[in-house]
Amino acid sequence: MKSEPDAFSIDDLKQMQQSPWDGVRNYQARNFMQAMSVDDLVFFYHSSCTPAGIAGVARVCQSAYPDHTSWQPESPYFDPKSTPETPRWFMVDIEFVEKWPSLLTLKTLKQHPALQQMMLTKKGSRLSVMPVEEADWQLIMSTLKPS
Repeated sequence: MKSEPDAFSIDDLKQMQQSPWDGVRNYQARNFMQAMSVDDLVFFYHSSCTPAGIAGVARVCQSAYPDHTSWQPESPYFDPKSTPETPRWFMVDIEFVEKWPSLLTLKTLKQHPALQQMMLTKKGSRLSVMPVEEADWQLIMSTLKPS
């Protein structure tokens, strides 16, 4: 899950301990989020910063439910086509698991030969929510995770 650290960082999640992940307004990212289950672990990725990279780990603590911010005209995530009766957008709740001592940078991920097929490392991949294959997760956690 990607977030701009000046909007919501791993430190913000650590302080709050738990937070909804709202504001996803891309259908493919929404579908990936709807496929999440309680207790799924996610990489918390800092995007649109230098350097960008994985900052830590969070856990899904509430599966997908309608994103009520899409119904609030004052919200930056308002969508007049979404209603409580027919919601278009969904969110999950996540909880803090761990902050890493340093970022695992996108550059490092892209340089690893075994991660070339990972959605995150592919050119033009800009989704805020995307799946990570189990083998990629294990490689990152066992070999690349900063300690």
